Amino acid sequence: MAVSGVLRTNAGRRGVRAESDPGRGEAAQVDARAGAGAGGADGVSGRDEAAATAPTVAAGRAARDLGLRRAEFEIAVHLGLIEVVTARDGGRPRVPEEEIARLRKVPGFPGGMAERVRTVGTAEGAALLGIAPARFTRLARAGCFCPVTFYLNRYRAVVWLYLADELSAFAAREPELLGGRAPVEMRALLESGVDRRPRNWRSQRIDRLVSRSRDPWARAAVQASALDPVQLAEVVDDPYERAYLVRVRPEPVFGRPASPAAREAMAELLPADDPDEILWRRVGLTLELDRAREDRPAPAPGGDVAAHATSVRGRAGVARSVGGGAGVASGAGGAAAGAAADAGRAASASLVVPVPHRATACVEASRVAAAGPPAGAPGPAGCAPGLPRGRGLLARLGWRGRGGCAG
Repeated sequence: MAVSGVLRTNAGRRGVRAESDPGRGEAAQVDARAGAGAGGADGVSGRDEAAATAPTVAAGRAARDLGLRRAEFEIAVHLGLIEVVTARDGGRPRVPEEEIARLRKVPGFPGGMAERVRTVGTAEGAALLGIAPARFTRLARAGCFCPVTFYLNRYRAVVWLYLADELSAFAAREPELLGGRAPVEMRALLESGVDRRPRNWRSQRIDRLVSRSRDPWARAAVQASALDPVQLAEVVDDPYERAYLVRVRPEPVFGRPASPAAREAMAELLPADDPDEILWRRVGLTLELDRAREDRPAPAPGGDVAAHATSVRGRAGVARSVGGGAGVASGAGGAAAGAAADAGRAASASLVVPVPHRATACVEASRVAAAGPPAGAPGPAGCAPGLPRGRGLLARLGWRGRGGCAG
């Protein structure tokens, strides 16, 4: 499938999600569809630049006007039930006054919104489903439903919270899992110690933030938030781009957690920890970064953006030209081939490949990377012909495949 086809497919899926929200008016659905192809972030709306100049209020006042507690307001923004706007260079999101007026006219205000964002813990969720708390925990660990947020109890342990509406939908959709023996696959999964709650929470959070952001750099920053600093440096070799990703990373509507324990918990839960999840986020960051660089370069020291962009493009061009001759030059010596491969990894080339499915991302990336050199071209010393040599997507991700040669 062509890259443009994949982007159109993703935009269509995001538009369908926006249309399925029963609390949205027709105008909001149009805005969501318009912003879906360009993408958003935590607290970043799908509105255009003109909407950012409309009168806005702080999140605290908006929550009071809508009769919501802070936690309920944050979840409503996270779910896309409340439109917010954010400056292009980051900062806390604000709520347009016209959005507050629109929500106050929705039938069922103010109780309707609070009911849609109502969350329950393990005990209340088990009672809602009519099962024992232990079975509820097993279903959550197996990934049957996804937590929407969490808090720390007095022992500083993470307590997951779930949307009551999602639990009710799960009960109607999978009634056989609420009684009797669990499926064999689920029992084997739980016996191996798997807990999918953190990963599912991360995935849901990132997907919702990306789907609501219009700024390509903000979307790239959301993807980068799932990688630790070492992994991020392997994918984004420009230190000014890494600094800009931190700068435009979407802020929560009420800012970062004030409690050191809460900040520490977020720092532990945000980074991806499974190898396949890490690779998936690397692929996502690489694709978003390509789109962000096409939109505008990252700011350079002293404000000389044009010179910095020219330098980045120059390094990419040199790396591509050197990488193009790696197969021919490899016979002259392993050192020259290694230098070419290193230059190929540093290139921010224009290669963009579709990632149709999480389970096939690694296979697809490997295929594209391996297809780069001409057929039959000799590889670096110690590498079999046809293996990736640092010029494809996997090399740009800083990824080294198991059993293969170092790119």
